[in-house]
Amino acid sequence: MSVMPLSILGANGQVGRELAALARQRRIPHRALGKTECDITDPAAVKGALAGSRMVVNCAAYTAVDQAESDADNAYRINAVGAENVALACAEAAIPLLHISTDYVFDGASAQPAKEDDPARPLSVYGCSKFAGEEKVRKHLACHIILRTSWVFSAHGHNFVKTMLRLARTQPQLRVVDDQVGGPTAAADIAEAVLRVTSACQEPRFCSWGTYHFSGAPAVSWYDFARAIVADRGTPVVPLASKDFPTPARRPANSVLDCSRIRQIFGIEQPDWRVSLATVCEALTGSSRDDDLPESRPDHAYKVR
Repeated sequence: MSVMPLSILGANGQVGRELAALARQRRIPHRALGKTECDITDPAAVKGALAGSRMVVNCAAYTAVDQAESDADNAYRINAVGAENVALACAEAAIPLLHISTDYVFDGASAQPAKEDDPARPLSVYGCSKFAGEEKVRKHLACHIILRTSWVFSAHGHNFVKTMLRLARTQPQLRVVDDQVGGPTAAADIAEAVLRVTSACQEPRFCSWGTYHFSGAPAVSWYDFARAIVADRGTPVVPLASKDFPTPARRPANSVLDCSRIRQIFGIEQPDWRVSLATVCEALTGSSRDDDLPESRPDHAYKVR
């Protein structure tokens, strides 16, 4: 059975870019739609862009965590209203939707990995706006998958791995928080999981719609993640407590996601982020282009000083 054609929203982001590349590689019919091709805040644009789709994957999001604290209107416009526009267009055309969400919908206060049905208690505007988007999807569209993931990295765009590599070139040491724990997840691994899920969704008797968690393993702190990133460079990494480096947005102390449901339903195991990190670092080795090692974004600045 062939995989149904996909429309990928947010195709210029980390996950969207990897998803489009993997679809091309596997010759899966798809449309890769960036903001220029489909602005999800425009209902008419969304409806027109998705016409004829058989499956939609929404990777589009406002992800500048700290900036969102002073730019809440835009965060909600993209993450909540945009998600609603996509869900409504999908509902009208009877198109299933896979919507990417985040670990930041949780407060991270529990010592246990977060399960899909645990209460959402976001600590930030970003987390609140993403959870609002989830609720819009649930309200308007029965045939949906919400896929929460965490600590996304790749060889493209803005992310913690690239920030650490850039700073390791210019700083004598890195100071990184060691009291926030989560599961780093390669965008390429998310893309693989998305294609497996969307393939399963086309089965005639598929009915396992709902919310799932997917992240890399093992769980690690930002500090230990940073040490792994710069291990071959010899750059010292110094642990830093979150309380000693306050930021506009609060982060969950424990961002670890329980990924047992996606394993039970789809047979998808958690990938080892260390393997994926080696692949990404190899792709970035020797790179000096500005788009490969960009300046640190506000949502990463809290991790270094």
